[in-house]
Amino acid sequence: MSATRLPTVFLPHGAGPCFFMDWQPADTWNDMADWLRNLLPALNVAPRALLVISAHWEEPVFTLNTQAAPGLLYDYYGFPAHTYQLTWPAPGAPELAGEVAELLEGAGFNTARDNQRGLDHGVFIPLKLVRPEADIPVLQLSLRADMDPQAHIELGRALAPLREQGVLIVGSGMSFHNIPLMRASLPTPAPAVLAFDEWLQSAIVLPQAERDAALADWQQAPGAGLAHPDAEHLLPLHVVAGAAGASRGACTFRQVAMGVPLAGFVFAD
Repeated sequence: MSATRLPTVFLPHGAGPCFFMDWQPADTWNDMADWLRNLLPALNVAPRALLVISAHWEEPVFTLNTQAAPGLLYDYYGFPAHTYQLTWPAPGAPELAGEVAELLEGAGFNTARDNQRGLDHGVFIPLKLVRPEADIPVLQLSLRADMDPQAHIELGRALAPLREQGVLIVGSGMSFHNIPLMRASLPTPAPAVLAFDEWLQSAIVLPQAERDAALADWQQAPGAGLAHPDAEHLLPLHVVAGAAGASRGACTFRQVAMGVPLAGFVFAD
């Protein structure tokens, strides 16, 4: 890994507040929780800020949360009462928001700013495990509602200079996100379920040009419609892959939970 250029990361954020409640079987989310807790030590990085693109924020144009002290948005439903009392008081990064807006506008993207919205559960739930101290400034950046895969790759490319400025670019989503199928909790994944996971694992390790081309055309992949009836949980991966440039991708986490394969990826020199 480069001594000066940080990696980029795609992390799975689980199901709602899953890491902070009881499940059956009891170990459903333990492996993912352990990977998240060990993420920063494993990367051996101390970022000055986290730039997070979550599956749970879509806007007409790429939008930045500019709050100095963002609250939390408990955007999950039907979970135990204590999960709506979780805290993670990380500071915001309004100065970084200005830097990011300049990069995006220089790349031809329209941008907007939001100083009201809380950090959604795609941010605070996994990062409560990644950095329980909540002492690293966090800037959330939205997806664009048109869900154009190429645009999200190009967004990542515009963000790439931040890697050399101490910013860890994190995509928070799921490599497989079909809620009805996950609720069925099949004992083992069906071959059709595994098809997209196998394609994605192969695509991530390709050289940059081939990887980006594959991700741009992801809807043609085997099992794509089954794995992602909607694109929002996959597109954070496009952003971090775009920001990775020539850095190679690797799967550093994989498990089967709720009957589907779920993975985490790191792009590093």
